Amino acid sequence: MNAPLPPTTAAGRIALDQVSIRVGQGTDAFTAVDRVDLDIAPGEFVCLLGPSGCGKSTLLGALAGHLTPSAGTLHIDDGAVTGPSSERGLVFQHHTLFPWRRVIDNVAFGLKMRGIKRAERHVTARELLALVGLAGFEQRYPSQLSGGMQQRVEIARVLIGQPRVLLMDEPFGALDALTRLKMQQLLLDVWTRFRTTVVFVTHDIDEALFLADRILVMSPRPGRIVEDLRLPFARPRGADLSTSADFVALKRHCLALLHHDAPVPPLPRLTPLGAPDIRTLQFAI
Repeated sequence: MNAPLPPTTAAGRIALDQVSIRVGQGTDAFTAVDRVDLDIAPGEFVCLLGPSGCGKSTLLGALAGHLTPSAGTLHIDDGAVTGPSSERGLVFQHHTLFPWRRVIDNVAFGLKMRGIKRAERHVTARELLALVGLAGFEQRYPSQLSGGMQQRVEIARVLIGQPRVLLMDEPFGALDALTRLKMQQLLLDVWTRFRTTVVFVTHDIDEALFLADRILVMSPRPGRIVEDLRLPFARPRGADLSTSADFVALKRHCLALLHHDAPVPPLPRLTPLGAPDIRTLQFAI
């Protein structure tokens, strides 16, 4: 099967300069995100990790164009983010599929809005459904699918728009543990093929360590980036990664960062697993 969409490596750079975000009205207003500086390269997979209420989803909402920063600037490639755009795909924890549309028409909906003919958009939708492991389910309705399958449809529906950036807000948080692991591996397989920039919100340390090139650890509200961890793990990654000494050391370090009343122990020097690539760094803290 030919790839329905080309890999995306030249576009999708994200740049935040002193971004603060206030939410609420009047006396109920508060600062959710405070003076965040950030640069994400095209094609990077970045996880925002932090406790509930730290501003992860708020920051993602600003990247999506649904929230306007109260201070600072936010750019994707050469343009300021001024509102929602099809170039930024958004996946939530709970799917947003149309219950009255069949799976294939849910996936193809974005192409329909662009005026692409039914036969052509269905060809692309079928290819994406096969890519996410749902060949043969094109004529089902969302209610006839499991939670993991619904999220696969959701990912295919977002990818059909060829977004420069994929924004994911705890997309696997409602799934059982085994399905969640399968979805994490599926996401990495899809990302390896398309290489769109991914910003993935999670409060699960294991998930962040397994998926990301970088983990941005956020403080409690108001959310700030307290550490930018560049992971040394080679790709592709397997389930055995979680038992490696480097994985365990990084997990302990992240746990200490999230417990802000405890001292953060220094990390030992980490050794990249397998052949390093240009985005894999060996580091010591």
